[in-house]
Amino acid sequence: MKIESLSVDFNDEQKRYLEGLAAGLKVTLAGRGQGGAPTASEPTGPDAIHIKAQDKVIASGRKLADQEKVKREGHPFDAYERLKQQARNDAAPSTADNFRWRYYGLFHVAPAQDSYMCRLRIPNGILKHWQLTGLADLADELCGPYSHVTTRANLQLREIPPRHAVMLLEGLSDLGLTARGSGADNIRNVTGTPTAGIDPQELLDTRPYAREWHFHILNDRSLYGLPRKFNVAFDGAGQIAALEDTNDIAFSAVEVKDGFGVAPGVWFRLGLGGITGHKDFAKSTGIIVEPERATEVADAIVRLFIETGDRTNRLKARLKYVLDNMGHDKFMEAVETRLGRKLARVPDEALEPRPDSDRMAHVGVHQQKQQGLNWIGVVLPLGKLTTDQMRALARIAADLGDGEIRLTVWQNLLLSGVRDDKVALACAAVEQIGLSVKASHIRAGLIACTGNAGCKFAASNTKKHAAEIGDWCESRVDVDTPLNIHLTGCHHSCAQHYISDIGLIAAKVPVGDGDDTVEGYHLFAGGGFGPQADIGREVYRDLKAADAPVTVEKLLKAYLAHRASPEETFLSFARRHDGEALRNLAEAQTSSQVSA
Repeated sequence: MKIESLSVDFNDEQKRYLEGLAAGLKVTLAGRGQGGAPTASEPTGPDAIHIKAQDKVIASGRKLADQEKVKREGHPFDAYERLKQQARNDAAPSTADNFRWRYYGLFHVAPAQDSYMCRLRIPNGILKHWQLTGLADLADELCGPYSHVTTRANLQLREIPPRHAVMLLEGLSDLGLTARGSGADNIRNVTGTPTAGIDPQELLDTRPYAREWHFHILNDRSLYGLPRKFNVAFDGAGQIAALEDTNDIAFSAVEVKDGFGVAPGVWFRLGLGGITGHKDFAKSTGIIVEPERATEVADAIVRLFIETGDRTNRLKARLKYVLDNMGHDKFMEAVETRLGRKLARVPDEALEPRPDSDRMAHVGVHQQKQQGLNWIGVVLPLGKLTTDQMRALARIAADLGDGEIRLTVWQNLLLSGVRDDKVALACAAVEQIGLSVKASHIRAGLIACTGNAGCKFAASNTKKHAAEIGDWCESRVDVDTPLNIHLTGCHHSCAQHYISDIGLIAAKVPVGDGDDTVEGYHLFAGGGFGPQADIGREVYRDLKAADAPVTVEKLLKAYLAHRASPEETFLSFARRHDGEALRNLAEAQTSSQVSA
């Protein structure tokens, strides 16, 4: 930019002022892309990897998703003062702020509830008794007087008015807990085998590896703001499945035989791309990882996902779609380049068979590997605990167990370290507070997400309808083999309906000739996990919620009437028939009209 000479005479000091003004203006205009070629500035700092990924999208002429634009406007962790101001004003968040506050674990769930839900982070699902007591106290003071155990072995607190949001977050910190990064486009709660360290059959104690990954995430801001949410799980081959194959990264403990070019012993088998709501399990990469290097490998995978994930289409933004586009082999070659080394690969025949999980090991009394000690699986009503029950369970854990409470992906909890001579007393204490240590096969595997009573995405009241199915079927059908019935409210599939023996996903069911609808479901059967992993097939479409209990009853009766042997599971039975055949067998059954 050229400053024209002026006809006025100035002294030397005035001339230097004008020259400095002109130079400053030139620099400013260059920075705005005017007045000559600007110098491109390279993004720096922990957010640089995300900004660069967004810049590539913009440079290609594509449009960022709205959530990416919100992240680009300013990192949510830099907006804590605005969250505090909204709390002082008891103000609900804007749409953009509702997304931002999920970085802190807060979800404003209007119109289902005019309040926040808070999802915690509990690595490997293990709490100390005093933490559970403290959570009960916080819930009574700041939230609804209850909590929910989730399908990621985690806890949710609900009915949090905006004025209490910050007090809750800071109260969690006082308890040595956090909700940081438990929502939005971040790495979610780290799951692991719930019986880690106490399981007689486990190959590996997952606690130190889940804990290391948990703190690695918390202390590295560059690992927040991914293209979409991301799940990681560690399974130590214990009796209770951790459902690791439903995660983006699945670390499964395996025993490697001698003679295959690697050190024999226990490794993690690496699986990638699980997202069962999109009908896909984590696929084995053929790679095995030293357990002590799991965090290093997971970090490299996540960073490659940050660079390659879709930031324009939220429906295609998960790791699965990167893998679909690149292929697993090419993706892992890029991971190895980032790591600067090759990862170990072995054929399937190099691996010893993994111990089978026990689908009832999360309920009742089971011996630990420690002589004379037991874990007790406590049955919760679809994952719900009152604050009085939370405090009572904490006291039982402290007085009669080892002081720990272990949450499971099956929406219940374990009391561990209970001595043989205290088992009867602990069980009686659990019964006294309105819970149980026993459950029928129907009740033990009954899972439901929050539903439309507390989630704006859900199309049906899943917890209410699951309870109705359990109450109806338990008194009418004597199922004597393991069974899972999962109800989920929307396409996010938080209750993982596709992998259960009987899975129901909510739908608005048309009635009459007009546009009226009622709550209902599409029903699937034959889903499984672990060695039986597969997606269920549709049996009923547009099933009214009011008809669901009787329909499930008749489907279970068809199984008992037509199974190949008393030992055949519902899963095996369902997979011997297509959806139409299962429906016909069910409709041939008669419902028992007895008191529920």
